[in-house]
Amino acid sequence: MWMLSDGRAGNVRQAAALAAALGFDSARNWHLQPRAPWRWAAPRRLPGVAWGFGKAFARALAQPPRLAIGCGRQAALATRLLRARGSRVVQILDPRLDPALWDLVVAPEHDGLSGANVISMLGSLHPVDDHWLAQARADFDALAQLPRPRIALLVGGPGRHAPLDEAGFAALLEQVESTCLEEGGSLLATTSRRTPPEWKRRLQAPRQRPPGLCWLGGDGDAAANPYAGLLAWADRIVCTPDSVNMISEACATAAPVFVATPERVSGRPRRFLDTLRANGRIRLVDVTLAPFKVEPLRETARVAAEVRSWLEA
Repeated sequence: MWMLSDGRAGNVRQAAALAAALGFDSARNWHLQPRAPWRWAAPRRLPGVAWGFGKAFARALAQPPRLAIGCGRQAALATRLLRARGSRVVQILDPRLDPALWDLVVAPEHDGLSGANVISMLGSLHPVDDHWLAQARADFDALAQLPRPRIALLVGGPGRHAPLDEAGFAALLEQVESTCLEEGGSLLATTSRRTPPEWKRRLQAPRQRPPGLCWLGGDGDAAANPYAGLLAWADRIVCTPDSVNMISEACATAAPVFVATPERVSGRPRRFLDTLRANGRIRLVDVTLAPFKVEPLRETARVAAEVRSWLEA
């Protein structure tokens, strides 16, 4: 089995999550870096496309896998090539072409894609389930000593569809810290590669702050990054509104999830947040961050079951 992506963390994570849910313990993992003009046209095919991903991939096409899982636009071109050579292929995310060009397409509901071979999901694929959370609690058991409520703050960054500015982030941080201090709890904060330097400086600035931890390493050393532990030990989770992947993973826990300024989000991510709010899975960040009852959102297992049924047919 092959997994294919452009190497971006979110795309790699989705392909790996589906492969693991299907029971594949090992796979050949391709991080595709196509050259122009194939990079620009993907997933459309141009002459010489077999060599667009480099010599190693072109030669590997002579022995295609039985199954290939791709995520992202560059991978969609590669899975098209593999399907033409006899592989069964699953493409994650809307390829922006007729889904019939692939065997199966797994796409978020907010993309609005439909078709006989399209599996829709709410949010994104990820590994967060009961087993993953139990392992994270064991790996980061020191977090259990922090006072409750433990409030996790997952910080992304501003984007085209989510223009949260520095003043907005400052207000969010002040509100979360105020709640922790008032309730005698702790703050577990983590940033990502998208987090602006000024936001990180604000997290580090001297002030009265609740106990806890603040991870500013982004997506660096996976062994040291406490992100999994934060999700596993959090009593409540607060997210910036920019990342469908981050919010999907937060919603897979049993913790109430609060999202900052979803009303400022536009486009397809806004449709995703609106659905979560309508379902009662997330709430707006407010002055209390009062907990509420939730059901974990676990789409990966459902999608994997549908893919498995197709493979066994």
